Amino acid sequence: MPIKRITFDAVRKIGLALPHVSESTTYGSPCLKLRGKLLTCLAVHKSADPGSLAVRIDFSQRAQLIAADPNTYYLTDHYVDYPVVLVRLSRIHLDALRDLLGMSWQFVSATARKGKRTLRRRKNF
Repeated sequence: MPIKRITFDAVRKIGLALPHVSESTTYGSPCLKLRGKLLTCLAVHKSADPGSLAVRIDFSQRAQLIAADPNTYYLTDHYVDYPVVLVRLSRIHLDALRDLLGMSWQFVSATARKGKRTLRRRKNF
């Protein structure tokens, strides 16, 4: 059975259902942000395959996803140092996309909380 083609409209619908997520743009491309922090966007760097999504996740989760399904999840040299996995929208199932955006939401949320604690400590000195 062929996979139904996923578009950014589906990404938008799933992402905007998550708490505190809003739509924006980055580098002229549509993206979703969690309280102003990038969650996901269409991959715009020339090294990414056309129709790919860049999704922020933890480095260890990224490695697991790529190892489990390298036809769907991948990485290029440009993205190696960033906590991002590239996703071929033509290959991902809707349920997997929902799970991935949930993982991204948790990662970005945790990262934002850590940053706030660091800022508070610095203000006290």
